[in-house]
Amino acid sequence: MKLFEGLARYQPFALAALRIMTALQFLEHGTQKLFNFPVSDHAGALSGLSLTAGILEFAGGILLALGLLTRPVAFLLCGEMAIAYFIAHVPQGFFPVNNGGDSAISFCFIFLYLVFAGPGALALDNRRSA
Repeated sequence: MKLFEGLARYQPFALAALRIMTALQFLEHGTQKLFNFPVSDHAGALSGLSLTAGILEFAGGILLALGLLTRPVAFLLCGEMAIAYFIAHVPQGFFPVNNGGDSAISFCFIFLYLVFAGPGALALDNRRSA
């Protein structure tokens, strides 16, 4: 449609907004696991798997927000979310809306998209290749 043709020039900025906002939400999961911020009912000692997830979410969220090493980090986090979905959510039921796994699925596929699309505008990756 002609109405939407002019929006194509903003695509790198829309991709950057998706990357940054997703990274900040993901980072929050890491800070909650590692530092109990924001405060959660699930605070306590972390097991090896939860500690690994918290570190990946914290460090990966920062790297993605900055747009640094976007594709390899997004690939790693996509895998983490796929594993998290099958380990933590599927045993609680089949449907994502009932097993609490809808955010894990969304993160997984957004990260998969970033693997192929790259970081968009406003990314440190763009400075490295220039």
